[in-house]
Amino acid sequence: MIEEIYNYFSLEMLYYWVNLGVLPFWLILIFFPNSNISRYFVTSIFPILILSGSYIFVLYKSYLNSYDFINNFSLYLGINYLSDLFTNKSYLMMFWIHFVSINLFVGGWIVKDSQKFSMNKILLILPLIITYLIGPIGLFFYWLIRIFYAKNINLYD
Repeated sequence: MIEEIYNYFSLEMLYYWVNLGVLPFWLILIFFPNSNISRYFVTSIFPILILSGSYIFVLYKSYLNSYDFINNFSLYLGINYLSDLFTNKSYLMMFWIHFVSINLFVGGWIVKDSQKFSMNKILLILPLIITYLIGPIGLFFYWLIRIFYAKNINLYD
């Protein structure tokens, strides 16, 4: 049975599961940010545990396939080295899980932070959607909205 599960989750299949798996979390963040489901299910450690498990699974599969982990440090040598790393599907999948996890974490943080200022949830829709697609720009839009609710600019809050 474990062998069947292991064989089922190829990198391609895991890619689909990760992409589809985060959608319910994002839909809850966007449409029900103040609900108990959002608080206990989405903005908790639960989605990070799931995504960490998939990341560990990719690491394990890569290790079994003799992936050269030391070569990952070459990404700091230049953009061409980074481009070479992205030709490897294992590295690409590790990167993608990393990207999806960080964006979901930031989306959860946006919702929690907005609750401190009693922000209108309608105003959060655009920054959350943009955070889902292109994380840092969505966070920037949230900060622009947050300035008006916090009534000050605080760079270290």
